[in-house]
Amino acid sequence: MKKLLLLLFALSACKTRVSSVNQPFPAFDTEAHRGGRGLMPENTIPAMLNAIDLGVTTLEMDIHITGDGKVIISHDDYVNPLFSLTADGKEIPKSEAANYAFYKMNFADIAKFDVGSRFYDKFPQQKKMKVSMPLLSDLVEQVQAYIHKTGKKQPFYNIETKSSEKEDNINNPVPDRFVKLLMDVVEEKKIAPWVVVQSFDKRTLQVLRKKYPHMRASYLVENNKKTFAENIAELGFIPFVYSPAYKLVTAEMVKEAHAKGIKVVPWTVNTTEEIDALKALGVDGIISDYPNLL
Repeated sequence: MKKLLLLLFALSACKTRVSSVNQPFPAFDTEAHRGGRGLMPENTIPAMLNAIDLGVTTLEMDIHITGDGKVIISHDDYVNPLFSLTADGKEIPKSEAANYAFYKMNFADIAKFDVGSRFYDKFPQQKKMKVSMPLLSDLVEQVQAYIHKTGKKQPFYNIETKSSEKEDNINNPVPDRFVKLLMDVVEEKKIAPWVVVQSFDKRTLQVLRKKYPHMRASYLVENNKKTFAENIAELGFIPFVYSPAYKLVTAEMVKEAHAKGIKVVPWTVNTTEEIDALKALGVDGIISDYPNLL
């Protein structure tokens, strides 16, 4: 009996170790930008489920922190008047957008806004529906339940911390708190093996590296006029992914990144011609508003 108990304990420990290990990343990573906002309301649960149906390998999303410390899915610092309506279906004047900053609101109030019914001329193909901004925890629960029910393949989660130093304690918490709030959800939902944390804000990635060294990091780069080598040196460590604006990608950049064991996954690529051109340069994935093209 004692030997049996020891064997069961050993098997349990083995399972625990396996579940905490990063899962193999896709040979070529296809990412639905904000869930695929060219087709569905951005950063919503229906968008993510639709992207899974289209066969993407990764769900890309943005997070903010609310006034009551909740992790929500949204790209902007505030309720965006371009595609949002109030609970009673009214438009939000652009001049009043600053009044709806997430860091100054509780999630219960944020959840009342409709971010899927209003026509958004930037993405005319987008399917319209009444839908709210979700918590990261709720999104993960819905995704995991969906793939369990349908037998779809487990997607990766590429989660961007939306923060900057100038907005500390104004529109975002300081990096240590931001990363902890995110990781509390990741660990509670047991999705760490399938998570990549990305950011333009190198501080959050540096905190992640220091406190959660097992987590994969992706350094987002816009046109900051620095070379690949300069950006990596500024970051201070070798990230799992280097994610530049797609027009910055060159064959030499890809070669440099691969020499350091870094994957290159550019954003945001929305035509078949651009996707094919980037594949020819040897990139490791594509982030697109139109996951049906990937």
